[in-house]
Amino acid sequence: MNSRPKPRVEETSAGGFVLAADGSPRVAAIGRRNRGGRIDWCVPKGHPEGSETIAEAALREVFEETGLEVRIIEELGSIHYEFSTPTAVISKTVHHFLMQQTGGTLTIENDPDREAVDVRWIPLDLLAEELTHENERRLALVVQEWATKND
Repeated sequence: MNSRPKPRVEETSAGGFVLAADGSPRVAAIGRRNRGGRIDWCVPKGHPEGSETIAEAALREVFEETGLEVRIIEELGSIHYEFSTPTAVISKTVHHFLMQQTGGTLTIENDPDREAVDVRWIPLDLLAEELTHENERRLALVVQEWATKND
């Protein structure tokens, strides 16, 4: 038995909640297969590449994972969590933005890593129920509140 502690690895991701261009109360979500083989529904996000800013990474990741061209409306905040892999403890911060679709068509065909296995629009009033991860469900409530104020 190896009693040495696992190395700690810091990771950053960016992405967000994309509102439909037609003004309908819908948000784009991607389906990713989890370790148990089930599909987890989440918002598109990923790691910055090269010298990308957090915002640039979010825009690129949304396009790659959903096929949607978007603009950032505002920053929603970040979520921090930790998880363990067989080789390390990952300390991850995910930066979320509220975004508006400006073009493109909903598809997973552009995802270079093939992480997304499905993509769909989720009605805003069902978003907090449909998203798999609790931290994203909490942010979905912030998006619902924003949409109500900006109707």
